[in-house]
Amino acid sequence: MRIEEDVKLDFKDVLIRPKRSTLASRKEVDISRQYTFKWSGRTFDGVPVIAANMDGVGTMAMAKAFGENGNGMSVALHKHYALEDLLKFYEENGNKNVWYSIGVTESDEEKLDAFLASDVQKSGQGIDKLCIDVANGYSEPFVDFVRRMRDKMPDITIMAGNVVTGEMVEELVLSGADLVKVGIGPGSVCTTRKMTGVGYPQLSAVIECADAAHGLKGFVCADGGCTVPGDLAKAFGGGADFVMLGGMLAGHDQCEGTVEEDENGEKRVTFYGMSSSTAMDKHAGGVAEYRASEGKTVSVPYRGDVEQTVKAVLGGLRSACTYVGAVKLKELSKRTTFVRVTQQLNTVFGNE
Repeated sequence: MRIEEDVKLDFKDVLIRPKRSTLASRKEVDISRQYTFKWSGRTFDGVPVIAANMDGVGTMAMAKAFGENGNGMSVALHKHYALEDLLKFYEENGNKNVWYSIGVTESDEEKLDAFLASDVQKSGQGIDKLCIDVANGYSEPFVDFVRRMRDKMPDITIMAGNVVTGEMVEELVLSGADLVKVGIGPGSVCTTRKMTGVGYPQLSAVIECADAAHGLKGFVCADGGCTVPGDLAKAFGGGADFVMLGGMLAGHDQCEGTVEEDENGEKRVTFYGMSSSTAMDKHAGGVAEYRASEGKTVSVPYRGDVEQTVKAVLGGLRSACTYVGAVKLKELSKRTTFVRVTQQLNTVFGNE
């Protein structure tokens, strides 16, 4: 046993210190990014914010909305869509703003192989971005799976995770991942930290993992922990190349889920983590005997069309850039100085 005594920080533990700026308006800020990925050689040109591959968020309707609005954001489709539905979606909408998601099961790979053999894939409209998603990215079988996917698909951009430490980011990048997902336990409907005691404060994880990835020409995606637009600014300020959002995009028309009225007549939508008993009952016939649920199910307010939320999120990010004089999003990390702040009393007394 050993104890690391270095201070580790979550988004709530810091603020960004303002700096003098030549910017006169938020509209002068460019929040798009251009990347060339290490292994696939493909380029990304857009706003590096991704809707998470969760049932209630990573939907085809969300991807269509982002495409129609032209906001530059993308969606990691959840992995439970049928092959026929995926083929139809890609054929009709293309692949510009979507990531195809898989786990590491035999059925996941079989469905992927069937897609890769399809006419849609051969037409160039098919998969060009792949998200390999597991809760624990530290297992050797996962690393082997990433390496095998890279050998199978040398020209497809691969995002893989989740991990929270630099050495594992390096392992995944060297094994073929272009982009590594960073985050264990920070999500609003994730209970991994409570159930297992395992995790890492998200801002420190982003800072350390970005440093490791960038040295190898890889990228990182901060996955989880963002509850307000300012958290995205902190993630990008800490070195994240992409940010993935779940709960912030839940409860909209484009999300899967039934809108119901509560006892007060307020409209609400069910939102749950992908390791929750709700998700496992739906997709795996229940929680297996050898494991415990590491997610929760909550009721969130119905929020209508996602467009207004996206405007608020991206508007907050632009505003953060003006406060530190970052004309482009790529400059934000260079111009960010974090100031540690006193935590809220409800956190100190364990009532969060």
